[in-house]
Amino acid sequence: MLENELNSYWKMVVDTIRDGLMVVDRAGMIVSVNQALETITGYSRKDLVGRPCSALNCDVCEIARDAKGGHWCALFRTGSLKMRRCTLLRKDGRNIHVLKNASLLRDSDGEVIGAVETLTDVTELVQKDHQINAFQRQLHSEDGFCGMIGTSPPMQKVFNIIANAAQSDAPVIIFGESGTGKELVARAIHETGTRKRKPFLKVNCAALSESLLESELFGHVKGAYTGAYRSREGRFESARGGDIFLDEIGDLPLSTQVKLLRVLEEKVIERVGDNRPIQVDVRIISATNKELKELVDKGTFRNDLFFRINVIPIRLPPLRERVEDIPLLADAFFRRVQMKSSKPIRGISNESMSFLMVHDWPGNVRELRSAFEYAFVACHEALIQPSHLPPNIFRAKERIKKPQRFAMDSTQIKKEEIIEALRKSGGNQSAAARLLGVSRVTVWSRIKKFKIDLRRAVP
Repeated sequence: MLENELNSYWKMVVDTIRDGLMVVDRAGMIVSVNQALETITGYSRKDLVGRPCSALNCDVCEIARDAKGGHWCALFRTGSLKMRRCTLLRKDGRNIHVLKNASLLRDSDGEVIGAVETLTDVTELVQKDHQINAFQRQLHSEDGFCGMIGTSPPMQKVFNIIANAAQSDAPVIIFGESGTGKELVARAIHETGTRKRKPFLKVNCAALSESLLESELFGHVKGAYTGAYRSREGRFESARGGDIFLDEIGDLPLSTQVKLLRVLEEKVIERVGDNRPIQVDVRIISATNKELKELVDKGTFRNDLFFRINVIPIRLPPLRERVEDIPLLADAFFRRVQMKSSKPIRGISNESMSFLMVHDWPGNVRELRSAFEYAFVACHEALIQPSHLPPNIFRAKERIKKPQRFAMDSTQIKKEEIIEALRKSGGNQSAAARLLGVSRVTVWSRIKKFKIDLRRAVP
């Protein structure tokens, strides 16, 4: 009775599973399919039943010839197929990626009577893999440096300074407006420097009160203040041999500035509530969005500390001073948000790019990244249009005299940049390299890569 009930419900069970299922006879003709296979392939049962399994155009199907000269699926020779990745052609002409499993069916006497195949649609996973691979290539491309993106001369200059600063133990200070990427620069210095195998610790000097900040930086001993139930090492001790990043150092209290100056000059600290010196080996990287010289003149920042931390200054340009990097950054942020989103948004319209190019970006790169996160929420079309951008950017329409076309293709941007530099330099590759902020070898390699005809490019 149970067996009869199972047989009567078998079709319902088969049609419930999400994997496509197909049964073929010994001649490779399809005799049955489930609903999932219809959904995956776009073909109906009527389209498939009675046709050879080769009708699905699987790119890994193998045809074998039997002893009588007939064509058989190679599955009947091998006996099974395990987790084989392949591509099928849907009825609508689209390619889909599937994982295929197959096995022979035998009767009670052990004779082969057909075969069964299951197909798992992995198209979305493959697309995500491609997006991730493209993003990884982008991170390691010559358009950027340690996660920072830019081909403009100001950013190339920053990248060169970072590379040199990384090989030094001297203090580094990073100046830049909010949102320009100061922490990215600090991490790049650490990750490309001699201390990269040691800790990299960050402390925001503006986020803590004076007493908590000193305890965070230098540690404390048990009973040093109310609530200090046990001794605790500070960030300078924890960062032994590595780098410590002091963000918003312009907000450091004067009393803490004195202790930091001693760290720089003597390489020692004292825990709060203790007077025993502790040797530390830490390189200090600091950052600020303020003009420290003005704070020195006002008496809120020590002059001697300013000169001790200002050994290797790095100034990050605001986004409005490197407008040529906006298409590259926009492309990168679009792809990052696209990977996290389930929306089928393919790109950004040329008109939207024009809006991005004329905006003054008071929030700099951080604001541009947030603009794409907003746009993906607002957009329900294939392309991001100006109306999908944040209101403060969309309202800039009256400042656009004539919408321009900006390619999202970084290759085309670099080609146009190299041609323009060659024109300005009269074809002199060394002069063109100086204009672009790159080496002469880079200019030569890009001329070869883009197949630039110097006789045509430089009239």
